[in-house]
Amino acid sequence: MPPMTKIACIGAGYFARFHIDAWMRLEGAQLVAICDHDEAKARTLADEFGVPRVFTDVATMCAEVDFEVADIITPPATHLALVEQVTQAGKHVICQKPLADTLAEAENIYRTCVRAQKRFMVHENFRFQPWHRELKRQLEAGVIGDKIHTITQRMRMGDGWAADAYLDRQPYFRTMPRLLMHETGIHYIDVLRYLAGDVTEVYAKLRTLNNNIAGEDCALVLLDFANGAQGVIDGNRYNEANHPNPRYTFGTTVIEGNGGTLRLYLDGRLTLQKLGETERDINYHHEAKGFAGDCVFFLQQHFLEAFTSGVPFETGGEDYLRSLEVLEAVYQSGAKLAPIAIKC
Repeated sequence: MPPMTKIACIGAGYFARFHIDAWMRLEGAQLVAICDHDEAKARTLADEFGVPRVFTDVATMCAEVDFEVADIITPPATHLALVEQVTQAGKHVICQKPLADTLAEAENIYRTCVRAQKRFMVHENFRFQPWHRELKRQLEAGVIGDKIHTITQRMRMGDGWAADAYLDRQPYFRTMPRLLMHETGIHYIDVLRYLAGDVTEVYAKLRTLNNNIAGEDCALVLLDFANGAQGVIDGNRYNEANHPNPRYTFGTTVIEGNGGTLRLYLDGRLTLQKLGETERDINYHHEAKGFAGDCVFFLQQHFLEAFTSGVPFETGGEDYLRSLEVLEAVYQSGAKLAPIAIKC
């Protein structure tokens, strides 16, 4: 049996359900409390999943409950203050993205954990989707050669075209001055870095298609990688995907190399087409469970394994700040309509 890690969740909003469900299914995790300023929301989740304690105040929870890890599942503007509070109480941290509203604040969150000598991981779950893990395995096996030419990521969510867009699920999206890339595109910046390595230059064009919201909901981003590959993120939340569940894979991916092409389809299908050959399916396991192929479960499983063994987290603070530097360059490029270089 693995050692038991005691966890408390802070936040009981829309996405907290996926975290709580995953913790309850993970061997080695013991979810001991949920805290939210809205007691009714926290109580509803606690009753549904059998979590023993509910709080409306983080300080009270830290004082009354024995736990090691605070799982922060709140809007980004609250993260720094919460991280300061829980690390002062001696807790380690796993924190949802967007990590902060600015790069400087994100750096401060990471430095806070370093100063407190507490472990810190960003809940950046897209790289843990089973199709992305399989794509990584295929690339490492050299199935399309030893050189990546281009990675193209296309996303169409279709949840942002109505006049009341986002009100049902995450209404704060409507007033965010930075939306698509800050909230969703950061996932793909991290995934493309996971698959292709460090980014050296960014060129971005950002648009707002729905005039009822504050931020951008459409982006076309070109990424240059240190290994010579190029990446394209082509996304919007306005137009629709031709699939009944666009939130399963969130998009399609094409990876072209000097030996062939890997493709991800909206239903999770993966294919390999070697040069001169026909496209064929890659057999791997994925299922519509939890969130987006159960990636929350797989991320939190990785967290537990790394936390108990002491090995680095894949999306630990130092590495994740590199993704946030790329994100900041996207907005700089979008404002200047010029390429932005990034130091490796």
